[in-house]
Amino acid sequence: MMTEEFRGLADFEVVYIAEAHPKDGWAFQGNIEVDTHRSLEERQAAAGRMVELEPQLCEVLVDQLDDRASRHYAAFPERLYIVQDGVVLYQGGRGPFGYKLEEVDDFLRKYERQ
Repeated sequence: MMTEEFRGLADFEVVYIAEAHPKDGWAFQGNIEVDTHRSLEERQAAAGRMVELEPQLCEVLVDQLDDRASRHYAAFPERLYIVQDGVVLYQGGRGPFGYKLEEVDDFLRKYERQ
């Protein structure tokens, strides 16, 4: 697992942002039912539910209700980044189709060899 393999090189974090497929919005059958977040507490609860269903091997942060992190990093619906000292070194494509863990793995392997 990448989080284990690169533990000494990188800190991994998940930022939970606005729900991409809320049940009261653009939902699809078989998805976990999450309403559009109307408060920070609802967003925190949804992030907690995600962790219960799929435990994370890293810290989980929750974006503010004004979606400032999501807007700053163009993260909706999902995106991978490598940031060092506030500078973006890698920006993955927009998920789900541009979400390529192998690119992050390759980047970290090259960075590790430097």
